[in-house]
Amino acid sequence: MKAGLEVHQQLATGKLFCDCPAELSDDVVRTVSRQLRATGGENHTIDPAAAFQASRGLTYRYEATLSSCLVELDEEPPHRLNPEALRVALTMALLMNATPLDEVEVMRKIVVDGSNTAGFQRTALVAVDGSLDVAGKTISIPTICLEEDAARKVSEQAGEVTYRLDRLGIPLIEIATGPEISEGPEARAVAEEIGLLLRSTGRVRRGIGTIREDLNVSTMGGARVEIKGVQDLRRIHQYTSHEVERQEFLLEVTAELRSRGASVPDSPAKEVSQLLGARAEGPIARALRGGGAVLGLGLPGFGGLLKSREGSSERLGREFADYARSAGVKGLLHSDELPSQGIDEFVAQKLRATLGATASNDAFVLVAAPTASVSRAGLEAVRHRARIALDGIPPETRDPLPDGTTRYSRPLPGRDRMYPETDVPPIAITPTLLEEVRSTLPERPELARARLVAEHKLSEELARQIQRSGATDRFLELVKRGHPASGVARILTQDLASLENSLPDWEADRISIETLDALLTAVEWGEFSKEGILPVLTELAKGAPSFEEARARTGLTRLPYVELRALAQQLVDQNAEMVRERGEDSFQPLMGDLMKQVRGRCDGKAVAEALREALADGPAPKGT
Repeated sequence: MKAGLEVHQQLATGKLFCDCPAELSDDVVRTVSRQLRATGGENHTIDPAAAFQASRGLTYRYEATLSSCLVELDEEPPHRLNPEALRVALTMALLMNATPLDEVEVMRKIVVDGSNTAGFQRTALVAVDGSLDVAGKTISIPTICLEEDAARKVSEQAGEVTYRLDRLGIPLIEIATGPEISEGPEARAVAEEIGLLLRSTGRVRRGIGTIREDLNVSTMGGARVEIKGVQDLRRIHQYTSHEVERQEFLLEVTAELRSRGASVPDSPAKEVSQLLGARAEGPIARALRGGGAVLGLGLPGFGGLLKSREGSSERLGREFADYARSAGVKGLLHSDELPSQGIDEFVAQKLRATLGATASNDAFVLVAAPTASVSRAGLEAVRHRARIALDGIPPETRDPLPDGTTRYSRPLPGRDRMYPETDVPPIAITPTLLEEVRSTLPERPELARARLVAEHKLSEELARQIQRSGATDRFLELVKRGHPASGVARILTQDLASLENSLPDWEADRISIETLDALLTAVEWGEFSKEGILPVLTELAKGAPSFEEARARTGLTRLPYVELRALAQQLVDQNAEMVRERGEDSFQPLMGDLMKQVRGRCDGKAVAEALREALADGPAPKGT
């Protein structure tokens, strides 16, 4: 397996080609609708990915907001490239030992999926031939680019997609690695190291969706597949492992198809709606009830290979369904799934005879759609994918899914979609500019990590966790306010991280320094124990307007020691028989019960002290 990354990070510098703020907005002020078509690139050839998107014939509806202008609507030429964004890109180039170009030329990259109103994305190559050391291994950085982010998709329905223009034009720095990555955990480590370098500049946006990775994976005998827009670093190894499994499975299927002499006929698809009648169920029945059509295609030699095999969740039938979906067809059924959707063995035999799939190892595929033309487009997409299966694995772009799997999105784009941008003048990268950037380079992450370890007595791993979470500045500020480094590190790397894991759409940065300061102070003054930190943070994440309100909701008022001592004695009395039999050995089980009773209202040391005193006094005599 070989893998490489393309890391895309939004910059906090204002938009790339206008003066609008680089912020998202829900204040929609106007809408426009457009359709886009594919054009030839610099080589006068239409890119297959662009041709595929244009063939869908969609209408795109654009919502302009207060953080967008006529540049985003493509009604005004772009302004000059944002100089601050360029300085950030040059900073990253120098940090990664790359060579900046003498002159930056802005190019147009054809994109007709609606995410860019102009039908292209502006991108500029800034530096080449860099490198990065990760765990003693050198990872090449062939290119560092600066480009504009795409519009934000907000909804999709039949024939129309709605985008919001607030995100369009936000600067993105794109850092591409070479294919030296050989396993999923290593891909995650590389992504994290690049993320640390980006955050060290102090000019990147934070939050969900501000950094995205494109993961490129190939296997021996397979093809390069791009998994587009991975946002959760914790799943990189899952996407990598799944893609390796998928390619290995498909290569086995190809070998079996060849050994059988399988083929994909050129004969036209046949309509089989009349064979199904009232027996049909599911998507097929819905299509027929709506006056639609069901078309079928026989596949000699494909029988038994469209379903998953033992020990694997992969199946060729899913690949067919994804290609049909990309053509607008949601209803697909193949013979390896039967009996299903009302099709029994009797109907299946009639379908086999009609579609020329009568041999024992033949298969057939059915697609259903509201119109015959859509069904035909879906079936042709399936025919195309079946022919590819005879040769191997197609290079393609796939979308990541929340469960760690992926699905087909579109063909892999190539160089035919590039051509020069004539509205933005070239920018010379002068020695003076480079010297200015070099003189203000930030501290490298490994040096900052060593300083955290030395000055605050943290372990190497804990210092790395603080950096990974992007909380170094918050850590230093809270320590500066007098809080112990260990307590600050715990709340930043454990409690807040735990909340982010349990609440995927919530961000730790929403809790202010002042709130964390008040929370830590309350714990240090003994108002409640450190076990109460997570419950308070949880209430803040749920919408509590202040620390005091969150604390009140949890009931974490300080428990006086006299009341704590009484609770400990009561517990000893209730377990008198165990205490008399086990003596000091009863401390551990009783300690757990007492901690549950006080629910974080006392520090663990105080709870232990009260319990030991109660054990020393012993249980009350029987009958008192």
